[in-house]
Amino acid sequence: MTKLSVNINKFATLRNSRGGNNPDVVKAAIDAQRFGADGVTVHPRPDERHIRYADVRAIKKIITTEFNIEGNCSEQKFVDLVLETQPHQVTLVPDALGQLTSDHGWDTIKHRDYLREMIQVFQKAGIRVSIFVDPIVEMVNGAAETGTDRIELYTEGYAREYANDKEKAIASYIKAAKRANELKLGINAGHDLDLNNLAYFAQQIPGLLEVSIGHALISDALYLGYENTIQLYKRQLMS
Repeated sequence: MTKLSVNINKFATLRNSRGGNNPDVVKAAIDAQRFGADGVTVHPRPDERHIRYADVRAIKKIITTEFNIEGNCSEQKFVDLVLETQPHQVTLVPDALGQLTSDHGWDTIKHRDYLREMIQVFQKAGIRVSIFVDPIVEMVNGAAETGTDRIELYTEGYAREYANDKEKAIASYIKAAKRANELKLGINAGHDLDLNNLAYFAQQIPGLLEVSIGHALISDALYLGYENTIQLYKRQLMS
């Protein structure tokens, strides 16, 4: 079954808007795993506008489920944090400085040598590596040449078009996933997946190992409750 990793960045966004420690981000991680999440994801950025580097260190001390840290490996501070905290997985995302949210995958052809070098840094430390890619077969081919363990398919395009034509929306993702399977790359996915579009995506993508969901899941939790929402999302992955 596809695993659900809960991105808890939004808890930190809410905390930071008021100061203090409410909501408690570490407790959010503990509760995510207690409520059935298969993993916890954080995405610290250089300005620490949501998840802080101290949060990552604190979560690492208590995490019992899979821990995934996302970020841009061009930031030495990020590289050092990952090597220090030793998560199960690091997901490399080509964010620009100050970027609101991730909005594109790596050009794995243009940046092949750089990615290969950085991926080896993490793999030598025993950390599984996933890289963010768009659903383009050529980018999947390029990803295989970097030596990455997995790719994470950037799903904003799918989510945007799902309501208009779900078959058209998923088509490029199926092609990319089939190619990844041929190349023996693990497949993760994330960005704008929600209770409306998740089940269809999971059903159609062969070999989907993990989805990372934050914004939609936390938004739903405001109305439905955190534990209930995590279970609802897990149910979408079983349908």
